[in-house]
Amino acid sequence: MKEILYLEVPTPNTDLVRTWLQEEFEPGWGEKVITPDGFCLSCSQTTSSTTNFPETDVQLSAFVWSVQRSTYLKIFRWNAQPVPQEPQILQRLTAQIRSQFPNQYPELPAIDLSQQSIFEALAPHYPLTVRYFQKMPNGENDLKRAYWWEMRWREGVRNPQQPKQVIFQSTTALQNSEITEKYDLIYIGGALGVIHAAVMAQLGYRVLLVERLPFGRMNREWNISRMEFQSLIDLGLFTPAEFESVIAREYIDGFSKFFDGNNPPHLKAPILHTPTVLNIALNSEKLLRLCGEKLKALGGEIWDETEFIRADVSEEQVTVQLKHLPSQTDKQATGRLLVDAMGTASPIAWQLNKGRAFDSVCPTVGAVLTGISPEVWDSEYGDVLLSHGDISRGRQLIWELFPGADDELTIYLFHYHQVHPENPGSLLEMYEDFFTILPEYRRCDLDKLVWKKPTFGYIPGHFSVGSSDRTVAFDRLIAIGDAASLQSPLVFTGFGSLVRNLSRLTELLNTALKHDLLKAKHLNQIRAYQSNIAVTWLFSKGMMVPTGKYLPPQRINSMLNTFFGILAAEPQNVAETFIKDRFDWLTFNRLALIAAKINPALLLWIWDLAGPKDIFRWLGSYLTFTFNALISWLLSGWFPNWLRSQQPWLERRYPALWLWLLSQSYAFTTGMGKPKFQSFQLSEYPNKNLKVQH
Repeated sequence: MKEILYLEVPTPNTDLVRTWLQEEFEPGWGEKVITPDGFCLSCSQTTSSTTNFPETDVQLSAFVWSVQRSTYLKIFRWNAQPVPQEPQILQRLTAQIRSQFPNQYPELPAIDLSQQSIFEALAPHYPLTVRYFQKMPNGENDLKRAYWWEMRWREGVRNPQQPKQVIFQSTTALQNSEITEKYDLIYIGGALGVIHAAVMAQLGYRVLLVERLPFGRMNREWNISRMEFQSLIDLGLFTPAEFESVIAREYIDGFSKFFDGNNPPHLKAPILHTPTVLNIALNSEKLLRLCGEKLKALGGEIWDETEFIRADVSEEQVTVQLKHLPSQTDKQATGRLLVDAMGTASPIAWQLNKGRAFDSVCPTVGAVLTGISPEVWDSEYGDVLLSHGDISRGRQLIWELFPGADDELTIYLFHYHQVHPENPGSLLEMYEDFFTILPEYRRCDLDKLVWKKPTFGYIPGHFSVGSSDRTVAFDRLIAIGDAASLQSPLVFTGFGSLVRNLSRLTELLNTALKHDLLKAKHLNQIRAYQSNIAVTWLFSKGMMVPTGKYLPPQRINSMLNTFFGILAAEPQNVAETFIKDRFDWLTFNRLALIAAKINPALLLWIWDLAGPKDIFRWLGSYLTFTFNALISWLLSGWFPNWLRSQQPWLERRYPALWLWLLSQSYAFTTGMGKPKFQSFQLSEYPNKNLKVQH
């Protein structure tokens, strides 16, 4: 028996596919005999009255099944030799089934919440999503937030060349009698924003934080390792005791495993164990509240439930116009610098990078819940990355599971996605998948679970060739976190990137503020770009199904198993270094060569997915990585210390040159995954407790 065809039919209606196969598809050869899940083909005309199968020469068997809210079809040949017209039969079936059941990319339904609740509006479209959001304590507002975020994301993707303008340049400062407060820094976005804002407030800057939601609410949970959080302790933002207080759970080991039931033996892979990757689950809302308390104690302010409308930038200041949502009243504030921390919902990011704000995105949904039996999952362990099936409706779905406080589990479902106007990527479609297939992933009765809160968002990516091919700044404006598209292809979002680069961003921004270097040409040097991460964007590209394209269903799992199988065979420190984005040039090239040897087809697969344009773009990334690795090898051992020794006279006389040299020093150390060469505490900054002058 030999498998001769494997297709994914992108529809959850498996019964409709089965009926079409049995009643409408004409193979054009042999006798078609209906079976419970498909049909058989035989050249024999004799059938058994008891089995309804040909007594001899059952040569082709086709059947369908359902998993992951999609339909899969296989055809097996029972004979050693191909049957007559076999290629024509397979081609006819493939062409007709693609025509009958094409990929579909549903639109977000338009709703009017003045006439009905969000639950009533969305129930006909996403029944399971509505059902289980109704079981969550703040489910109605959270579902509104998910709908709003998807709507905002779709607007940006559909109009990349003409994004909504929210940043305006003014030749004179705006005059308004109601503007009574002036700040050094105005942060828009209270999740990642409050962490950075609290650090800058400790330096003596007057800070305003603006948040659209009630402050402290999060639609995502955060995981990290002790080693990475240590940078926040070293910086002075947290004490060791405060860090322990925000830990919800520390698990023993984390697993990564991808479905390989349809992979050939050499592309099956063992479980990858990473006990110190994302093994600390943080109480994110407690962490945000703690940062908020620190910010307020240092004189900072928080305006929550306040939406950003626009910003006007002049030579002397930036003025932001805001709306307080509960009262619908307009507010304004002025500052020296505006910091965009709004993530993928940021209209600023779309405007600054018109046409190419984001190259990829991970639509991510999930929930914090309790009630899964200990027999199903031991909460001392986590799933870092796991798939339980092949490509589903144009996406390779991947799970994450992290233990939380007590018996809580945080479970995510996501996929790597091409940013495409016809197929922006849907949070609500993903939620319907999540609630449908969660019992396939972890045996459970959804109605017996306790739903604590949803977790969702769009995690962006940018395919960088060099450090300057993305705009992260304008005059008196800079983006951080997801708004700056700072993430790695594997497991870290903007939170991980911000934490790893916080001392870097802080010192560079502090230098710019001290010397009033707030033009775009200066602020664009303040970024968390890492050359070693940039070269891996091709990895995330290889995990996306291009819009309108069909791939062998097992293709992405085969690629993932190739890479993760190699990491599983390496010493543990190599795997964790790679996943934590700290690998060097030699490690990257050695692992790439091993992958090509194990799976020579990999290069052709990547070419098929990426196309020549992106392949050549990636070659630019690789050459940049190679050049930076050489410079890092030559300079990182001595240049940072030498530069520090020159700081007293160099910064005083040539502040712009000092900022540039400092950013280069970081680029060839932290930017190459070598943070040990650059680690500073707030007490080391020369303007600690700076008194701001207006």
